Amino acid sequence: MDAPAGHDQNADQIAYWNGPDGQRWADRQAAQDIVLGPVADALIEHASPKAGERIIDVGCGSGATTIAFARRVGTTGHVLGIDISAPMLARARQTAPAQSPIDYVLADATVHPFDRASFDLLASRFGVMFFAEPAVSFANMRKALKPSGRLAFACWREPRENPFFMTPLQAVYKHVPKLPPHGAEDPGPFAFASEARVHRILDEAGFRGIDLKPCPLALDVASGRGVEAAVHGVLEIGPSSRALEGHPADIREAAANSIREALQPYVHGESVLLPASIWIVTARAS
Repeated sequence: MDAPAGHDQNADQIAYWNGPDGQRWADRQAAQDIVLGPVADALIEHASPKAGERIIDVGCGSGATTIAFARRVGTTGHVLGIDISAPMLARARQTAPAQSPIDYVLADATVHPFDRASFDLLASRFGVMFFAEPAVSFANMRKALKPSGRLAFACWREPRENPFFMTPLQAVYKHVPKLPPHGAEDPGPFAFASEARVHRILDEAGFRGIDLKPCPLALDVASGRGVEAAVHGVLEIGPSSRALEGHPADIREAAANSIREALQPYVHGESVLLPASIWIVTARAS
């Protein structure tokens, strides 16, 4: 699949999300929509999309939030889903209901020429933490908002607040070396964990009325299909998967056993509910 042109410093992210990892995320679309459903619900509640509004869904991935926003704006509204991942956008186009007020574009939101001052809401579920120069990216996206426009997005809080990630990863670290240290401001899942940094980025990009609300959640890593499905999902995508990449089958099997053991306290029937914590970030265009 073709990858989009983008900001030079986003090239690594574009390559990653258009390679095998991006395809794995696309293949897990149905399960991930269940796992991250509570995040989408929290985001939509705080974004308050209204009938007839025009919305940009940044980092829309396989389209779950785009479809949810489209339901809210109705046939008189419009949702533009933008992502750098061709595999995930292909999945999004497959799952979009017929006649939905949705368009998808394969592009880097840092440089994409959005229609100026034409959208009511800029929203994202975990799609904004991967920009190399986030203030530049948000400044470009802000140009697409009407003066009355608003911003709402979800991002992860600190790793220590997220057993969702760290419980399986610590189990994996019993068998393999730790992943290389990740800078606090490097693009990645926790790049927006710092409240002060988010304020600084959005203020520099021209947003006003910036607010971060902590939102604790319990996310079902089994997507309702039992502990073995949870272990499989952990091994397929995310940091535990990356830590195990390239290791032989016996190491992977040992790690899987440790993950299975670590998840036992969180098993509730066919669900495996791991604690997680996100920020819901809101702001005004002016």
